[in-house]
Amino acid sequence: MIFYESPHRLIKTLNNFNTHFGGDRKISISREISKIFEETLRGNVAELILYFDQKKPKGEFVIVVAGKK
Repeated sequence: MIFYESPHRLIKTLNNFNTHFGGDRKISISREISKIFEETLRGNVAELILYFDQKKPKGEFVIVVAGKK
């Protein structure tokens, strides 16, 4: 599944993923695709919630969520 998200809603969306998909679901989050500050993070939902709790989200995000096993 692919989602496009704003920085203002990213943490809320990740918390919804945690509730509905589980904290161990693998995801990839990319920000500012095709721009100078492009960045991609990979891990599970719980890990990336912790990351963005510590670092304020900036830019537009594309989230790719792995399918159910």
